[in-house]
Amino acid sequence: MPALDLVSRDLHRLALGEDQIDYLLVRRRGRRGVGLKVDETGLTVSAPATMPLAKIEALVRESDRWILRKVAEWSARQVPVAAWSSGTRLPYLGDALRLQVCEGPRTRVELAHGELRVTLRELTEAQVRRAVIGWYKRVALAHLAERTLFLARAAGLAAPRTVLSSAVSRWGSCNSRREVRLAWRLVKAPVPLVDYVICHELAHLRHMNHSRAFWAEVERQCPDYRQRREELFATDHLYRSF
Repeated sequence: MPALDLVSRDLHRLALGEDQIDYLLVRRRGRRGVGLKVDETGLTVSAPATMPLAKIEALVRESDRWILRKVAEWSARQVPVAAWSSGTRLPYLGDALRLQVCEGPRTRVELAHGELRVTLRELTEAQVRRAVIGWYKRVALAHLAERTLFLARAAGLAAPRTVLSSAVSRWGSCNSRREVRLAWRLVKAPVPLVDYVICHELAHLRHMNHSRAFWAEVERQCPDYRQRREELFATDHLYRSF
């Protein structure tokens, strides 16, 4: 469908049963019905330009079982952590941190000398996992926001708002409110791959589509984006672990 038919491209969240599903809503002129697609990027909903959001989401809910099944299939590509105990290797910006767990009077998570040191009162796997993921989210917000600001300035763009996402199947998205949403799990990947995802989303600030002009903008910001994209596609399952 021609890029000129595109009206908007925005990220939304919808409750399906007990789950909260992020989805990309793509509105186009001339479209008559609502279309659904679930792939490695998550759920995409295509709809007519003037259809009310409430009606769109009502139609989406009619396919809730199919959507949840497909999302689960993609999520199943995650690689499980061997154990939430000392010695486990955790990916971080393309490197590997060694998890060190010990008992103490208060919760503390700190990075030092290549180790992620977790101190907890109660050393259960659930508590360790919660503490580690909390640390990842904190450092992800700081790192991803910093890289987004740096790359936006380098591209001659006003800095967008950076929002952290818990999405498993979508690394990033951008909407017409100038919000760049990035999955916290992305901070596990090497910096060049992180930067590619950010440049991809920043390019949407100029082109809210995937036209030739959009990809030319991606290439302007990230000249070797094809190589980085291929590497991300080949290794992304490693960064979806937990």
